[in-house]
Amino acid sequence: MHQVTPVQLAERLAESEQGLPLLLDVREPWEFEICHIDGSVLMPMASVPARVGELDRDRETIVVCHHGGRSAQVCVFLQRQGFSNVINLAGGVAGWAAQVDPRMPQY
Repeated sequence: MHQVTPVQLAERLAESEQGLPLLLDVREPWEFEICHIDGSVLMPMASVPARVGELDRDRETIVVCHHGGRSAQVCVFLQRQGFSNVINLAGGVAGWAAQVDPRMPQY
């Protein structure tokens, strides 16, 4: 499974020449309300199997959760569904807050 660090993701998002990836946040709504990376789309992990048809199999998709565990599981699931360009955010939003945006609320 491919992974990206929070710093690598921040650099990637700052590059305006490339098309932006889909940031798929698989946490629960209450977690998303506390903090999220701007531009993220919420799709709680339990809803992904039923909603997989809403996702573009060809679009670069970076999957995000709190620490990187749930998002890694979703990456494996999406790969098994034929998605070839899915990437896990190592460290999740906790890593983002620690390495990129220290003003982000944490829980």
